[in-house]
Amino acid sequence: MAATGSEQAGPTAYYVSTPIYYVNDAPHLGHAYTTVAGDVLTRWHRQRGEKVWYLTGTDEHGQKIMRTAEANGVSPQEWCDKLVEEAWKPLWEHLDIANDDFIRTTEKRHTDRVQEFVQDLYDRGEIYQGGYEGPYCVACEEYKTYAELLDGEGPFEGQKLCPIHKKPVEMLQEENYFFKLSAYGPKLLEHYEADPGFIQPESARNEVMQFVRQGLEDLSISRSTFDWGVKIPWDDKHVIYVWVDALLNYATAVGYGSDQRKFDEIFPADVHLVGKDILRFHAVIWPAMLMANGLPLPKRIAANGWLMVGGEKMSKSNLTGISPQQLTEHFGVDAYRWYFLRAIAFGQDGSFSWEDFAARYTSELANDYGNLASRVAAMVGKYFDGALPAATAHGEAEQAIADGLTRAVRDADERLGEQLDFAGGIAAVFDFIKQVNGYLTEQAPWKVAKDTSPEAQARLATILYTAAESLRACAVLLNPVMPDSSAKLWDSLGAEPALGALADQPLPDAARWGQLPAGTKVTKGSALFPRLEEPKGD
Repeated sequence: MAATGSEQAGPTAYYVSTPIYYVNDAPHLGHAYTTVAGDVLTRWHRQRGEKVWYLTGTDEHGQKIMRTAEANGVSPQEWCDKLVEEAWKPLWEHLDIANDDFIRTTEKRHTDRVQEFVQDLYDRGEIYQGGYEGPYCVACEEYKTYAELLDGEGPFEGQKLCPIHKKPVEMLQEENYFFKLSAYGPKLLEHYEADPGFIQPESARNEVMQFVRQGLEDLSISRSTFDWGVKIPWDDKHVIYVWVDALLNYATAVGYGSDQRKFDEIFPADVHLVGKDILRFHAVIWPAMLMANGLPLPKRIAANGWLMVGGEKMSKSNLTGISPQQLTEHFGVDAYRWYFLRAIAFGQDGSFSWEDFAARYTSELANDYGNLASRVAAMVGKYFDGALPAATAHGEAEQAIADGLTRAVRDADERLGEQLDFAGGIAAVFDFIKQVNGYLTEQAPWKVAKDTSPEAQARLATILYTAAESLRACAVLLNPVMPDSSAKLWDSLGAEPALGALADQPLPDAARWGQLPAGTKVTKGSALFPRLEEPKGD
């Protein structure tokens, strides 16, 4: 497979990927966190008017999957099919994930291309045969160095443990095929230095650079002790190492080896979103493989932190796994999508608690945002029979709101759309919402309404128009984050007949003041964010 020629135009789609997730169990909050982040990012760029490609999927090969299937008395393929169709895809639909493709590594469109890619590396002299012995973590599907292992305690006394899964490693010895990863250390360091934004956040970049500076070992890219995987094309006694197989999904899903036009249009990724525990695979092995095969590197690899509960990383193995549905049932899907990106700085570890979620929901969503929408619709209904009045008394207070909106759009676009600072981008919008609430408190339209003079009524009309126009912009800005409530607000404002579908409103144009026409029918619907009920006891 030849690299895209330098004379050709670069990709035209904004391409974002999540990790492809192991299907050894049902998804938990950590999986959903990364997937929602990717969805919000791609929705944001889509609403900018850009062409977008959002990829997610499942990783279905390897020893861990094989053992899980055996423990459940089914074949690996049956196990994968069941979990994908009954757990993974339904959850993404439930969370309103608008992915463009869902890749499964057991699909022929993937496995055939993986064999071609590895064959190309072999033909280029990048792969050789050799032996290997060392500690192996099945859960990570990775050989470990002795230096990074932990000493076991309690039931694991005298054993060496994986530092991530805290479970004993296994000693493996086998004849494998190796990729000449060690040759790419200097080239990788050169790339990291030339493009400081290639790995984010900076702490992750520093960690990767330190790892590479210590010297890379060649990578064992095959396994011969089990057969659940993609066969090595020139030696079918071996299967391709699951991480080599998995990383190639980012290329196979967008036409590598099968649809050159699509591949040139989309590849490489603008952003690979990954968990920090799999950063080295994506920031070291993946770019080295691409370099070896003459393909362009991704533009950015962004590692998110861990979600913590009680100080422990959220996972099934340490019993802190929480089903996303447990939260959406209580708070709603939109609030779920909003909370984790609002409350946790992307790239850092963040603690989750039910109490914090409830407090933020009540304060920001129900009281600040939802109540603002409800009050404005109610007052337009009460004082103007539901017809949005014209603003004829625009003054300094109103100009301050218009300026605040300009600032919010600029800051949110820069932070969320460019810097992947989801918390900062969302905060910029909610700072504006607080400004509008303050404006209403200061202007007190309920008091102005008591004066029936033409001047007072013009003032009342201007105040309510200003608030409604502010909400129009908020619906646009928050649509990528909370599409359902944004659609309800758009409908409440009567915006679609005059301005068109919410999804078609360009984000850069959201700050342009005065888009809602006078006379628009404003209706007070159900609360955007209803008051929370107390959780049911045991």
